[in-house]
Amino acid sequence: MNFKLGLFAILISTTLSAQITPTQIDEVVEKTLKTFDVPGIAVAVVKDGKVIHSKGYGVKSIITKQKVDENTLFGIASNSKAFTSAALAMLVDEGKIKWDDKVIKYLPEFKMYNEYVTNEFTIRDLLTHRSGLGLGAGDLMIWPDGSDFKAQDIIENIQYLKPVSGFRTKYDYDNLLYIIAGEVVHKASGLTWNDFIETKILKPLEMTKTASTWVRLKDTSNVIVPHVPIDGKLKVISRYKNQTFDAAAGIYSSVNDMSKWAIMQLNKGKYGNGQKLFSEKEHAEMWTPQTLMPNKPAPPYNSLFKAYGLGWQLTDVKGKMQVSHTGGLEGIVTQVTLIPELQLGIIVFTNQQSGAAFSAITNTIKDSYLGIEPIDHVKIYSDRNKATEEKADKITDEVWQTVTNNKNQKIDFKKYIGTYKDNWLGEITITEKKGKMYFASKRSPQLKGEIFFYKDNNFVVKWDNRYFHADAHIFFEKDNAEFTMKPISPATDFSYDFQDLNFFRIK
Repeated sequence: MNFKLGLFAILISTTLSAQITPTQIDEVVEKTLKTFDVPGIAVAVVKDGKVIHSKGYGVKSIITKQKVDENTLFGIASNSKAFTSAALAMLVDEGKIKWDDKVIKYLPEFKMYNEYVTNEFTIRDLLTHRSGLGLGAGDLMIWPDGSDFKAQDIIENIQYLKPVSGFRTKYDYDNLLYIIAGEVVHKASGLTWNDFIETKILKPLEMTKTASTWVRLKDTSNVIVPHVPIDGKLKVISRYKNQTFDAAAGIYSSVNDMSKWAIMQLNKGKYGNGQKLFSEKEHAEMWTPQTLMPNKPAPPYNSLFKAYGLGWQLTDVKGKMQVSHTGGLEGIVTQVTLIPELQLGIIVFTNQQSGAAFSAITNTIKDSYLGIEPIDHVKIYSDRNKATEEKADKITDEVWQTVTNNKNQKIDFKKYIGTYKDNWLGEITITEKKGKMYFASKRSPQLKGEIFFYKDNNFVVKWDNRYFHADAHIFFEKDNAEFTMKPISPATDFSYDFQDLNFFRIK
């Protein structure tokens, strides 16, 4: 046998044998379910244009115990952002917009924090997290669920959010600008974002079970419910349904349907019998780095760069390009990972909000195709989670212990009672009932809870809804005519952006 051919055959055999088997996927998912207390997970793997694994694990609800399958629907959350960028790419192909058109061309009422940024802000800027605003700035207009803010309110109110960095100088993840991007789709196409996504993307790709938002699902008989750990016990919580958030996080889909989306993406916009959703040129544009992200090369992937494209996060893993995104709603998290050079796609959906779960599964599958020696990602993420939780718990425990220690101090509540207003979140009231103080937001009714004295002019609010995990400090200033806030725990979800609020007394 020719030596070179023999060596080549050995290498091919080794590579193929290293790739993960369905049984091994089953094993890592089952381990993940138990380790991270996740009720249900769905996983799909696409390779070379075909679905080679698509399966559900666990249950849709800890109450009903119904099984998850490959067609079970999950909220894909921020994986919806790539659909918004695809919609805009299609409009670029049609000549209806350009990536570097100014936003005010389509939305004249759009204003940012200063005139220069307002006039220079482009459609590309809406998608690339480089606005100068902070992480999750303004998300309290759409998070938690139940607020009455609409897209037009967000377009009007975003001018009141203060920058934390120079325009186009730094990456800070943003949701609100994707909502505004959805309004650009509407103005440029004449279709609402929901109608555009459903008629121009979902229908051609035959994603028949998928809908652009919860309320548009034709069949809800096979859908997960969200779960959150509360005081150490997993509980079912209310589903997020706010349609204002749709262009950033609204889509419901299954791993079977999302496999069609992944295959189309890996095929540079082509699907079916040679049809195209968007051109290769615009496909490349979406996968071109736009905003650099912090990056520290480390084993096993030794990534040399990390950047955000248009609706996608981009990096290199073992010398190969990776295109991915994650998504999170209360009690639901998802991940889509594509490695174009390998024609590989990995989709993981879960109905509990532990991002460690999808990361452990995705990385285990990915490693097998990259030729990386098996790593116990479940243990690594579990240990990391425990360390993070212990650190956060130490901080929150100390705050509540101080509250307990100071509970007998006499506080003149009358100094703080009143109606206060923030320019973008609107009015809140601080009231007294039976010797206790309470916080209540007018426009976001779930933001209500008891206020406790902490120390000096610093109080803390404990939200009635305990699955928020977002109790916050209140700092009164200027003879109690104003106050600011910030989360107590460093582990609080960034969308509870209390630090961006500045309240002033109006009554």
